[in-house]
Amino acid sequence: MTRPARPGEFAAIVFARVPWPGRAKTRLVPALGADGAAALAAHMLQHAVGEAMRCGADAVELCLTPDGDAAAAHPAIEALRRAHPGLHVAGQGEGDLGLRMARALERALRARGAAVLLGTDAPGLDAARIAEAASALRAHDAVFVPARDGGYALVGLARPAPALFEGIDWSTAQVMAQTRARAVRAGLSLCELEPVADIDEPADLGHVPAGWWRLLGCSGPPGAG
Repeated sequence: MTRPARPGEFAAIVFARVPWPGRAKTRLVPALGADGAAALAAHMLQHAVGEAMRCGADAVELCLTPDGDAAAAHPAIEALRRAHPGLHVAGQGEGDLGLRMARALERALRARGAAVLLGTDAPGLDAARIAEAASALRAHDAVFVPARDGGYALVGLARPAPALFEGIDWSTAQVMAQTRARAVRAGLSLCELEPVADIDEPADLGHVPAGWWRLLGCSGPPGAG
């Protein structure tokens, strides 16, 4: 039996791809190589989980694709488990991105009064911004942190809204516009916070914080300086 949610309680879900070389951040491979793209993906994953753990959420889940024991045993995932003992790790399951996100949010909303789901591609999405999004759900059905490329870096819901995720042209510049239209049709009250830059293409590498490059063993993005 699901217990009643307390006012102001929320869950944070980090959606991520396991950072295997050649399978993570593949659009960055021409600039960074397969190993370099995977190393950056692992660092972005570490950042996103760390910020989610600090945002004041009552539960934090890392939702991975692909699923399975090999994913859970990846060194980056094992390191996150050790660093954050309260972190719950699960698989995303089958279906397209929209179905997987809707399912994860609905599951979290069974136990909490609100839930936010974020990706790992936006370095500017910090604990304060995640907490701000969760607070917005006290007055709105849905909240988004748009990405500057036309997508979004975070979605939060105060109640299940599967229509927001149906028929979206994922990985295009139309994602946020299509989502807004679905929110209007569904009669949802919508809050949008300030947009953030995300890291998908080689042209986006200038948005990687300078200190991250040193941690990754190089002085800056390819071609800089």
